[in-house]
This record gives sequence, structure tokens and C-alpha cells, in this order.
Amino acid sequence: MSKITPFLMFEGQAEAAINFYTSVFRDFKIIRLAHYGADGPGKEGEVSQAAFNINGQEFLCTDSFVQHAFTFTPSLSLFVECDSEEEIDEAYDKLLEGGQSLMPIDKYPFSKKFGWIQDKFGVSWQLNLAN
Repeated sequence: MSKITPFLMFEGQAEAAINFYTSVFRDFKIIRLAHYGADGPGKEGEVSQAAFNINGQEFLCTDSFVQHAFTFTPSLSLFVECDSEEEIDEAYDKLLEGGQSLMPIDKYPFSKKFGWIQDKFGVSWQLNLAN
């Protein structure tokens, strides 16, 4: 086993999510972005597979062409260590746009500054100010 890579499955919003995350994280790079063509199997123009990198962590994602009875859940979240108050505040505010706060950004017994958001795409993010 060489590595484990988070894989995010969207339903028609993968490219919008990727574009949104480029505005949230300073160290963001799209590695590849492929779309379904006219012959499918997914809807033409939607993301068949994409790879991107946030702060050195690679992610894969797709727009599923199969309808599922599930979506993202906060029980699995992406934990982000932020280096400064400016970085955590900016990421929290941007991820909160159109999403919902699961834990408001604040001081907690386990962290001097922490916030938990489910973004507008349903992806759950825990933001922590590094010590």
C-alpha cells in the first residue's frame, strides 16, 4: 500500500467545489481535471475525475453519474491545521459562505482557536489554529 488519498464524490458540483476551494486555500493546485464527453457515462461536461492538492495533500474527486441515497456527512471531516489567526479566520469565513457552522470559531478546552463547518457542497472541515 503506497498511500491513502481522500476521494470526494459530488453530484454535478465537483468543478464548482474545486473552483471554490482555490479561493479558500492559498496553497491549492489542480493536478488534473477531466470531464465526461458526449458519450458519457456521466453528463457531458461534468467531472469524470479530478485531482488537486491542498497544502501538499492530494485529493481526488468526481461527479457521480449514479444517483445515491447518501451524500457527505460530518462524521468524516477534513482537519486543517492553520498557521495563523488570519489564515483560520479567512478559511472559516469562506467555507461558511452558503454552508453551516457545526462548531463556531472560538477557543475550546482542546484548542486556542477552532471552528467546524459543513460547506455549501456538504464537505465537513475542522479548522484548528496550530500551537
